[in-house]
Amino acid sequence: MEKKIHIVKKSEEGMRLDHFLSAREPDLSRSFLQKLCTGGNVWVGEQLQRKCGYRVKENQSIKISIPPPEIITAKPEDLPLDIIYEDSDLLVVNKPSGMVVHPAPGHHSGTLVNALLSHCDVLFTLGDRIRPGIVHRLDKDTSGLLVVAKNEPSFRVLSAQIKARQMKREYLAIVHRLPPVDEGTIDLPLGRDYHNRKKIAVRKNGTGRRAVTHFKVLDKKGPFYLLSLRLETGRTHQIRVHLSYIGCPIVGDPLYGPKRSPYNKYGQFLHARTLGFKHPRSAEYLEFTVEPGEEFSDLLKYGGKI
Repeated sequence: MEKKIHIVKKSEEGMRLDHFLSAREPDLSRSFLQKLCTGGNVWVGEQLQRKCGYRVKENQSIKISIPPPEIITAKPEDLPLDIIYEDSDLLVVNKPSGMVVHPAPGHHSGTLVNALLSHCDVLFTLGDRIRPGIVHRLDKDTSGLLVVAKNEPSFRVLSAQIKARQMKREYLAIVHRLPPVDEGTIDLPLGRDYHNRKKIAVRKNGTGRRAVTHFKVLDKKGPFYLLSLRLETGRTHQIRVHLSYIGCPIVGDPLYGPKRSPYNKYGQFLHARTLGFKHPRSAEYLEFTVEPGEEFSDLLKYGGKI
């Protein structure tokens, strides 16, 4: 159990306890710090304080006990996999919406990695035991193509292609509202949101990482628009944040779209449609395309009535 002590400065007097801790512990989410408070892991002086809204006072000693991180291991599970291509070096998988890529707090099983470990024993020996062979990820509710390496040389070569922006990744998205132009590029840096650690935000103060998304309007379907998007970089939540920032949030996106939407129960309508790369052993260019599933196509077909 890690223990930390913070002394309240004059400028911090009157802050809520959870806000004070969040400012002092930027690497910890506010929700996690709130759970520490309510769980009896925070003291003000020698007094246990469970109220997140407690107002701190100058010179008070705030002590917190931080439990060790949860140890997560990935285990094989016999789950269905939609394998588009496979050889001795790699697999290309069509991930369904709703499946998490690798185990994480709150998602210990039922992930793509659990399924891959059951399908392919060799992944056990490859690098990270939580993300073996995972070259790039898709969000839980994003469907579509991703490539998985089966050995260390393939992992290095494929990862280098992503870093050098040589891997082709084209997505389809259904969005609210029409972008300002039919075809264009969004070049805006991204970083962790200061107010919500679960979110990513556009950062123009020089602290963000460059993120580039190319988009093209393909069609209008009812109240929605169908977009093709090509990633030049691959930041966390990149497409979702960029589209929301220009006023065209993805339909069903509960984090960056309208809060009260009947489509949020489906997750964002974002699909990784095309994936292209050079084979790590032969250097032959491979390209794969998979169309989105029923919910995606039904939303377009029936103009929002699914």
